[in-house]
Amino acid sequence: MRDVLAAYVGLTKPRVIELLLLTTVPVMFFAARGVPPLGLVVATVVGGTLSAGSASALNCVYDRDIDEQMRRTRRRALPRHIVSPRSALVFGLALGVVSTVVLAIWVNLLSAGLALAANAFYVLVYTMVLKRRTAQNIVWGGLAGCFPALIGWTAVTNELAWAPVILFLVVFFWTPPHTWALALRYREDYRQVDVPMLPVLLPASKVAVQIIAYAVVMVATSLLLWPVAGTGWFYPLAAVVLGAVFLVESVALWRRSRGTEDLSEIRPMRLFHSSNLYLSLLFVAVAIDPLVAGSFG
Repeated sequence: MRDVLAAYVGLTKPRVIELLLLTTVPVMFFAARGVPPLGLVVATVVGGTLSAGSASALNCVYDRDIDEQMRRTRRRALPRHIVSPRSALVFGLALGVVSTVVLAIWVNLLSAGLALAANAFYVLVYTMVLKRRTAQNIVWGGLAGCFPALIGWTAVTNELAWAPVILFLVVFFWTPPHTWALALRYREDYRQVDVPMLPVLLPASKVAVQIIAYAVVMVATSLLLWPVAGTGWFYPLAAVVLGAVFLVESVALWRRSRGTEDLSEIRPMRLFHSSNLYLSLLFVAVAIDPLVAGSFG
């Protein structure tokens, strides 16, 4: 029973959920210009967690054939036959329904609609259409992971604005470097199952060039929040420092990849972990900025 419960939890991809919540809750603080109501935060977190878990579970159902062949995913519940595809499908759909109800009743209809749209886009567009057909799969499929920034804002304000759109775009431009670094590490897995991730199709050095290009645009976009949303001094300072570190790591990856395809020399997971830290700390800065501004008047 313990293994089965753990398998169902695994279907929701908890690590992905953690990252999504890190781009939801800080935006709630920013939208509230301080500390948002605790009940609203809890309802948004619960609804967002269930929605993201639903999308992940449905993704596992559709991708179970390739997950069974890839080293990174072969230990998931469906490849190990701990959970049946039908049970996982029902589980994923149920989570989606419950998440929509939670957000609609205890948050607002706009946030519920955005979460449902993100779920549908991830499953129907990215998983079922883009992932196995184009090297641009994660570029456009990554849009689904940008929605939490919008949901965090609308949960507090019940309306959209330019500030959350900028944060949406930051996540959009962050997703390719983050995912391509991971895909570079597991490119043989993707090649084996004919998923055309960019590192499967291009040499590592050319992938690194694309990573640098997206990183530059990402950092520039992150700085737009300062004039557009009227942040205090803390956020732009954090954005500059964190952006500089990310760019240095991206260039370092390119330098390590020149003239070699040896992953032990390229070390793509160094950038992958750096990208996680970048996004987490940037959004923490988004939450802290109004608190610091309030403290200093």
